[in-house]
Amino acid sequence: MSDAAARLVEAFRSFGGDDVRDLWVFDHHGYEHLYLREDVSDALECLDVSRFIDNERFGYVTRDTYETLYYADYGYTVRGFDAFEQFRTFVGDRPTGVLAGFDRGTDGRDFAALHDRICALNEEFGGTELFSDPTARDRRP
Repeated sequence: MSDAAARLVEAFRSFGGDDVRDLWVFDHHGYEHLYLREDVSDALECLDVSRFIDNERFGYVTRDTYETLYYADYGYTVRGFDAFEQFRTFVGDRPTGVLAGFDRGTDGRDFAALHDRICALNEEFGGTELFSDPTARDRRP
């Protein structure tokens, strides 16, 4: 795992602790999981992960639309499901998508602070590749 990817995992684990379910990075061409809790890995065995990530790629269009429609820059999206919450953002000029799931908590999470941390890491590493191994793209967990 690259230094940038390891630091990204560390930031998410620091933010969400044991509630972090999974962490993925993706771009227009591929995806990779950086963190995958065992119980989530078991649940994903019956899913087509590539379709799941393809759906997240629609966020590139959404991001561009928001950037042209609103007076503020798009930052991130949080979706609530019955068993978990999902966070997605994009970093860098390419950009690279970052997607993570968290167990639903009783306290609200400061996703804006998480987004700021991800942006700071991106600046620190100068947009260095988050994929740990480009040949590992489109890997199933």
